[in-house]
Amino acid sequence: MKSNIALLLLILTASSCSVQKFKNVSYLESDSKDENPTLNIFKPLNKKTNNPVLIFVHGGNWNKGDKKLYGFLGRNFAKKGVTTVVVGYTLSPKTNYDGMAIQVAKAIQWTKENCATYNGNPNKIFLTGHSAGGHLVALVATNPKYLKDQSIVKGVILNDAAGLDMKHYLEEFHPTQTDDYITTWSENPKTWQDASPIYFVNKSSPPFLIYLGSKTYPSIKESNERFLDKLHEFQPNVQPIILNKKHVPMVTQYIFPWSKRFSEIITFMNKIAPNKD
Repeated sequence: MKSNIALLLLILTASSCSVQKFKNVSYLESDSKDENPTLNIFKPLNKKTNNPVLIFVHGGNWNKGDKKLYGFLGRNFAKKGVTTVVVGYTLSPKTNYDGMAIQVAKAIQWTKENCATYNGNPNKIFLTGHSAGGHLVALVATNPKYLKDQSIVKGVILNDAAGLDMKHYLEEFHPTQTDDYITTWSENPKTWQDASPIYFVNKSSPPFLIYLGSKTYPSIKESNERFLDKLHEFQPNVQPIILNKKHVPMVTQYIFPWSKRFSEIITFMNKIAPNKD
């Protein structure tokens, strides 16, 4: 057992040596940046200057979570030649879903304008998110309210995404003060619909790659099924990759650099935005 742990630590240490990390980079304009969320950037130390870019948004039920917990994901993608941005955002009850989505959109725009500094290609930007983060990236990628130029986003990878049809969920389970849901979603059904990516999917939506845990929460399974039914009107060939995992292990699997998820996602990105060098 000890030898296995030592081997894992050695691998993780070696992974970090091929990556340069930039902590707490500001992406919002403010007189006092300490009050605003920031992002972490993981730059591949290869000689290429047009690496694909992956923006990751963490989960946590919209009122918990911290970008600093996901360094393993940033390091492991960067080691494989992907400039990776891990976004921090303001949580409920300090803001609602709309404030979070606005910040995620600003992080995407900032990345478009600055990723070349970190060897990323601004024409190869992809989004991914776990749980609540999956909801936010899906909403920003489909609702034109958030990004003036939606073509910035070349593709979206959902990882056990929650909240893809919040209207349907909240009609059955009305929001309460629990988990700050009244603050996050309000008590207005029109707002619930505005918060739901399913209502904004259209023929212009970017390609989706969807992961779902077979042991995840029933509400996430139902929401993904409903979203996929809608998505199939425009992207009929999308089939979710079902993994024999619970909700949290769907993201902690990225701790291990040998996970098949890395090659699957990089293949997806290269298919949509192939390298030309």
